[in-house]
Amino acid sequence: MSKNWGKLLAGIGIGVGIGILFAPEKGKDTREKLKNKLNDMYEKIKEIDIEEVKVSIEKQIKDIKKELEDLDKEKVLKLAKQKGKAIVKKTEELYKLAVKKGTPILEKAADDIRLTAIDVLNSITAKLENKDAK
Repeated sequence: MSKNWGKLLAGIGIGVGIGILFAPEKGKDTREKLKNKLNDMYEKIKEIDIEEVKVSIEKQIKDIKKELEDLDKEKVLKLAKQKGKAIVKKTEELYKLAVKKGTPILEKAADDIRLTAIDVLNSITAKLENKDAK
């Protein structure tokens, strides 16, 4: 971990140094400015709490691992089934509304949507269940 911080800070230091070297000032002033910037950076490095950085990164890694564990196949399948039921319910409501309005064209279109949604959701569920069985 400290190697990465060292590389990062070295890169920053080099960038600052190059910027100062190309500044339109006398060489002595430029070198003095560079020396001061390097001293400032050195002081800032001392202030970095490596343990705090380490703890923060470890927490993020643990959180990501937990999220990955939660995203297992059974939960995905369960969620897909729940969402599928909600979609089918909405398409049935659409169909009932079309029937209520008494328009045969809308009724047929709404029924096609409902049946297609059921087929698609059954297909998705079957694929998820098949993958889960493997």
